[in-house]
Amino acid sequence: MKPFKQEKIYYSSKEVSQLLNVPHTTLIYWEKEFDAVRPKRTDKGRLQFKKEDIDELRLIHYLLKQKKMTLAGAKQKLKENRDTVVKTEGIISRLENIKQELLLLKQEFDALEDEF
Repeated sequence: MKPFKQEKIYYSSKEVSQLLNVPHTTLIYWEKEFDAVRPKRTDKGRLQFKKEDIDELRLIHYLLKQKKMTLAGAKQKLKENRDTVVKTEGIISRLENIKQELLLLKQEFDALEDEF
């Protein structure tokens, strides 16, 4: 998943699907399966997600894609142990961002080393 920087009130389904690296159809499916995800629909029927929706989708993504849980298992985990899931996903997300930054630094150092 890509780091999320809040800059707008609403995000298109394309932006959210790219952020989470899932197809647009997956977002529609998760919207139907999880009550906490309630994006706004435009007059043309396009989905618009708020930061709260994106945060919920990140948790769902974490449980389904990273933890390999079933839909029923993810729903139950969010219902029974939401705080733990939020904390764990936040920690993992920050660690992934740190890893990406370190890999970029390594590439820059390797490039400098090649110059000498």
